[in-house]
Amino acid sequence: MNLRRLELFVAVAEELHFNRAAERLHMAQPPLSQQIRKLEEECKTQLFVRNSRNVQLTADGELLLTHARKLLSQHAAMTAALRQARDGEIGKLRLGFVSSAAISALPPVVRELRSQWPGIDLELREETTDAQIELITAGALDAGIAREVRNVPGLTTTLLQNERLVVAVATDHPLAGRGAVGLRNLDGEKFIAFPRNRISRLFDHIAALLHAADVDFELAQQAVQFPTILGLVAAHLGIAVVPESLRAFAIPGLAYLDIQDTNAVSRVSLICSNDMTDSPLVAKVRDACRQTMGAPEAT
Repeated sequence: MNLRRLELFVAVAEELHFNRAAERLHMAQPPLSQQIRKLEEECKTQLFVRNSRNVQLTADGELLLTHARKLLSQHAAMTAALRQARDGEIGKLRLGFVSSAAISALPPVVRELRSQWPGIDLELREETTDAQIELITAGALDAGIAREVRNVPGLTTTLLQNERLVVAVATDHPLAGRGAVGLRNLDGEKFIAFPRNRISRLFDHIAALLHAADVDFELAQQAVQFPTILGLVAAHLGIAVVPESLRAFAIPGLAYLDIQDTNAVSRVSLICSNDMTDSPLVAKVRDACRQTMGAPEAT
């Protein structure tokens, strides 16, 4: 019993007229009648009572109509679900993100995904960049929004944004009165930063920028959370070089200074395994990131 034959049967059952059913199906009446006879042979029962004036369903026909409608509806739903899964419109996506991305990048990306593709079941995990790479390699994450990722074997990296870096200082710090500073102006300062064994990529990136400007990266204190780092800066324990998105933290006693050096940026990227590069779900996240974050600025 094929689905097409059931579709023909339902049309005749609803129209109770072979000619009208044939017109509805955009086919000739004789082939339609032939298919209904074959269906009756297959079911080993009479489905319609026919005479020269009208067509009526038999009791068996009524029973088949009930089940045929359910089956055709289920088939249509299944076909639609498979198409949506193929196109990345439904399915589960496990997305990692660094904590700084949760401030500015992640909220609009998630809103865009929810708005455009509500059928995607999004599982979010806050993880450091190194942890995301490990989880993606192990198959425990599908993709991640990470920082300072370049040329990692087995990984595809899509640059999303070159985010400016800024300097966080106490409001009564000698530099606080400036709107902007160069990295060279930070020479002799003590810094507050992440522990390198926890946030190695951003740590190394900032250290390299300071080293290139002949500035000694002398640590006064380490902390694992951005709000803690900023609070320690406000407490006069040192200064910090942080992503510009942290300006969202308006902490009393804290000021942010632009950095004039054009290379003082942090790369924010979408990462996934090479096997997931062509995944429709990952493509949807990539599209949402591009829609909300725009094209990365050249550096």
